[in-house]
Amino acid sequence: MSRRRRTGRTGRSASAFVVMAAAAALLTPHTAQAAPGNGTLVRTDAGWLRGESTAEGRQFLGIPYAQQPVGGLRWKEPRPVKSWHGVRGATSFGNRCVQTASWDPGYENPSHTEDCLDLNVYVPEGKREPRPVMVWLHGGGLTAGAGEDIVPDAFARRTGTVVVTVNYRLGAMGFLAGKGLDKEASDHVSGNYGMLDQQAALRWVRANIGSFGGDRQRVTIAGESAGGRSVCTQLASPTAKGLYRAGIVQSGAYGDCAARERAEALTQGAAFAKKAGCPDRATALACLRKKPAAEILAAQTGFDWGPVAGGDFLPAQPEDAYRDGTASRVPVLNGANSDEGRLFAYGQFDGQGKPLTEAQYPGALTRTYGAELGAKALKRYPLSGHASPTHAYAATQGDQMFACSALRMDRSLAGRGPVYAYEFADRTSPPFASIRDAGKTFDFGATHVNEVQYLFKHFGLASPLNAEQRILARQMVQYWGSFIHGGAPRAEGQPAAPDQRTRPGQVLSLRTASAGGNELSTAVAREHRCDLWDREGATPADAG
Repeated sequence: MSRRRRTGRTGRSASAFVVMAAAAALLTPHTAQAAPGNGTLVRTDAGWLRGESTAEGRQFLGIPYAQQPVGGLRWKEPRPVKSWHGVRGATSFGNRCVQTASWDPGYENPSHTEDCLDLNVYVPEGKREPRPVMVWLHGGGLTAGAGEDIVPDAFARRTGTVVVTVNYRLGAMGFLAGKGLDKEASDHVSGNYGMLDQQAALRWVRANIGSFGGDRQRVTIAGESAGGRSVCTQLASPTAKGLYRAGIVQSGAYGDCAARERAEALTQGAAFAKKAGCPDRATALACLRKKPAAEILAAQTGFDWGPVAGGDFLPAQPEDAYRDGTASRVPVLNGANSDEGRLFAYGQFDGQGKPLTEAQYPGALTRTYGAELGAKALKRYPLSGHASPTHAYAATQGDQMFACSALRMDRSLAGRGPVYAYEFADRTSPPFASIRDAGKTFDFGATHVNEVQYLFKHFGLASPLNAEQRILARQMVQYWGSFIHGGAPRAEGQPAAPDQRTRPGQVLSLRTASAGGNELSTAVAREHRCDLWDREGATPADAG
């Protein structure tokens, strides 16, 4: 599939058939449906869409699911999208939400576009009965990324699933809290605009996915990194209940999925307003709403952007909601990668041209974890057990932030429904597209994000998997697909993912055949030294 850009976002069709079909639609009840005999022409509750056919199926790109949060709607809760007349073209991705430039392919320049609340739908050809649906929430630290970062058309075809990818507001645009904004919020707690966007997209799916052959009763929300964190947040949100039947959390349990407390978020919001040039609290909100997006973006660096607990959206911290039983009681597939920390350690040291040295290693641990915990980590992660000081430091980061957090989340979730545990452990995996060149000199192993390319085309690019890795990729697609279809994660001839209610602590390790193949392991907690990190607690981390 070609990687379409943002040209012709509201294209109109000139064909007589389309015009007649659209005119007829205005005279009939406005329920979602597909036009007979033309699978690329679909009617939603807001109007007609024309998508396109590809070698993998059908796709509909850049569909608005809410009113665009521009002008007076900046920092407002999402509102239902307005209807349009005629047929709207759906063959180009919508705008990316406001964000800085990054090292990811296609992100060489910042985005200052606020009209970005769009989603994309990928539909396999074949049988017409309603198919299960996966809604993908992208990663990027809640400050970057877009729904277009994965192209799941082959996944949709292989699993018989309708896949939806979603844009949502990011950074300050998505998570600014303030006393003035609290007054406008329906629950009097501001700072959750990006998360509420996700729920608006899920409501759009519930209303319209039948037009595309999807089953509104079988929706799985899924995401990696900040997308996985979004999923574990939505699991704990009472206002999301009923919008999905299952969740997939990939490397998203970092920081135990903790949200900001309201007081903390308000303090950060006031500091942000001052940095952005709006120090007077009485006029700060009006001042900020007049600021160009570029100035808001420039001021947001250095702040923690994420959901806020304390209101109707998130009454309690996710971890507490899991344990007290108030979280959604739906099946969950949850896991992490065996070498998560290598991406972050590379960015901190080797990627800056300053590889961590043996002499610097103890100090790096002390600065990160404090004197007492740093000393314990030094004993548990001796340099003799790692290829380099950077790799040793990376192991501490990955274990603390991701591996042990995922296992803790498994234990918490097991009290309220099925939870299936996995670990992606292909240490020969090629670095994902953004770090492919760096991977020629640095061993990333099974680092953060690396599993995504085994499931989808990452950034629309084919991954250079070898024959063994392609087999593992097919198996992973089967595991994910069987879960989305409503069963336990399974792959042909492979062990099923273990349910933590009956096999606590057992994890499905995903590996190539030469590394031993997929197996059920009880050693993951020990390998990641979770006795250290669970006892000391894990601090929230900024993940991608």
